[in-house]
Amino acid sequence: MSVTATSWILSEGYAGLQAQALGLAEAAGLQPELRVLTPRVPWKWVAASLWPKPLAAVPDAVRAPLPELVIGCGGVAAAVGAALRRDSRPVVQVQHPRMDPRRFDLIVANRHDELSGPNVVVIRTALHRVTPARLAAAADEWRPRFAHLRRPLVAVLVGGSNGRFRLDAAVARGLAGQLAEMMGRDAVGVAITPSRRTDPAATSVLAEILEPQGAWVWDGSGTNPYFGMLALADAIVVTVDSVSMVSEAVATSAPVMLANLPGRSRRNALFTDGLLRDGRVRGFAGRLEVWPVAPLDDTPAAAAEMCRRLGLTPC
Repeated sequence: MSVTATSWILSEGYAGLQAQALGLAEAAGLQPELRVLTPRVPWKWVAASLWPKPLAAVPDAVRAPLPELVIGCGGVAAAVGAALRRDSRPVVQVQHPRMDPRRFDLIVANRHDELSGPNVVVIRTALHRVTPARLAAAADEWRPRFAHLRRPLVAVLVGGSNGRFRLDAAVARGLAGQLAEMMGRDAVGVAITPSRRTDPAATSVLAEILEPQGAWVWDGSGTNPYFGMLALADAIVVTVDSVSMVSEAVATSAPVMLANLPGRSRRNALFTDGLLRDGRVRGFAGRLEVWPVAPLDDTPAAAAEMCRRLGLTPC
């Protein structure tokens, strides 16, 4: 199969899921069409693994002509992808499908998914779209905009409450205190970006406390600074709740420190413990830490293995 073959990305409308599948496809040289899965009533209230006819639950997303290759990410995509595979097209699933792995041609799973098998490729971090070329372009765009900030520059990537971790205004105040301490004691510049999940009250607290100290806090307007911050940071602080943001941070050449949050997640702990053992991340304790690191990025290797197993050429 050629990389010019038609392909779909199947995902719910979550940027984190879409970025993982798109990162895999782009690394393989594919130009996929993104199909957003929005289940119709009553199936949106039923777990996708229980749908008797998955294609009927998302008819708008799976209209013909069908592609030659499907890449799905997330539980809903797993149900739909497994149904599409019945028509003899290769289906690749990103993340643990929570169903029989034999229903997929290939599964790309994180090591904290604790899944193995002959059709499973295990990677250390989430797939993503951070590439040297994308970082270089972002650095050129954002270098003048961040020129007023002190160096070394620390990029702070802020997630949000998600059912396992809590990041409200009170927690943000504690994080802001740690960042202010680092700015004062280590003479660093700070650029902060909230995510889609960040409580606006938490963002307000960070801005209220840190902007008077010289920090820059993105207010959500204009161009997203995320890739520019990754590209230009001398060090990165990222809240521990987001596997995706941590994975993107460690794909850069900057040391990464994890800001802890109230809460607990077994899978998240397996993920971060692995990176701690690898020496790629350290805990954040209100001080700048710099140590020798190299980018940790398994996305290209996962794409190459997908191409090898599915016979995609060139790749």
